[in-house]
Amino acid sequence: EVQLQASGGGLVQPGGSLRISCVASGFTFGNHEMSWVRQAPGKDQEWVSHINSGDGGTYYRDSVKGRFTISRDNAKNTLYLQMDNLRPEDTAVYYCATSYRGDTITGPGTLVTVSS
Repeated sequence: EVQLQASGGGLVQPGGSLRISCVASGFTFGNHEMSWVRQAPGKDQEWVSHINSGDGGTYYRDSVKGRFTISRDNAKNTLYLQMDNLRPEDTAVYYCATSYRGDTITGPGTLVTVSS
């Protein structure tokens, strides 16, 4: 069974940092491209960042460029998102996602709240 479990969210003040993680199981993690998506209260889900499986290339939505860093540890089947200089508008539930046999798979998210 394909499973993705995000963790590491919490309450952080504006300008602060947080690293969230996602542990994958049930598939060959190192062969799959991975993404982070988020959903803020009352808003649609939006794509945040993506990392390739082969060359490790990374991509970010404009609003997080220079503040967020996506990375992966294939030996640990784990995806990370380092978030620096957080803003109140980054408040959301964050999910990791991948494509598996034509379907987009996500798991339980982790809540990040940026507030003073």
